[in-house]
Amino acid sequence: MNHLPQAWGRPRDDVYGAYDASYLQTSGPKQATQQPIVTGTSVIAMKFNEGVVIAADNLASYGALARFTDVKRLRVFLDSSVVGFSGDVSDMQYLDRHLNELAIDEAYDLETAATKDTSKPSGKLNAANLHKYLQKVLYKRRSDFDPLWNQILVAGFDAASKPFLASVDLRGTAFTSPSLATGFGAALAQPIMRNYAATEEDAARLTREEAVNVVKDCMKVLFYRDARSLDKYSIAVVTKDGVELKENEQLERQSWAFAERIKGYGTQTV
Repeated sequence: MNHLPQAWGRPRDDVYGAYDASYLQTSGPKQATQQPIVTGTSVIAMKFNEGVVIAADNLASYGALARFTDVKRLRVFLDSSVVGFSGDVSDMQYLDRHLNELAIDEAYDLETAATKDTSKPSGKLNAANLHKYLQKVLYKRRSDFDPLWNQILVAGFDAASKPFLASVDLRGTAFTSPSLATGFGAALAQPIMRNYAATEEDAARLTREEAVNVVKDCMKVLFYRDARSLDKYSIAVVTKDGVELKENEQLERQSWAFAERIKGYGTQTV
């Protein structure tokens, strides 16, 4: 018997012949993801006078199956920005690891710069910089015909310390607005948010409490109308003081009893 650890669990080559790994197709062509498999739905966000509020539910769907009910799709970056992911969950996890490495490098650079020269203020990678970086990453992958199947919202502050909110999709298409939504939220939640923050001036008049209440109302609408959503969600408020993230918020228990009063629903008695 061969007691070498690398041979454990394998037949002996001198008895059964060399292991045939041809079925692994290690020399085959490079393959790229053709479509997302496990996906997250809408991410919604809007600005207010002191920052940005952003929310996403905790569901990851396997097709029509509500497969994973505890997938957090909001990620905090450097305690100053929040990235919200919709689309493929595995690509989200890849980008999350990538952003963690970037955050470590950025923190190391800031500490090194502060140690070497304390007379110069050390800059921090703000939300506008992060959005531009993600745009380049997604456009590069799109140009390689191997896109990351995500649409991303970035919330935080720009270099002028003004609230910043922007979107980028798998093609690298990027834009900014006082309120943004991905997935079904673009059709269901965006009209509600635009009633309160259609322009930058409108957003500047919104208080934190008003913005949070609007986003919570939008999450309720999405739970009722989007079949790929959940009543458990994450919500983050980004201000100059930092990021306040709650990852296990629960919509108040809603009753579907109102449906009994709708004509045509279930058994009707006239």
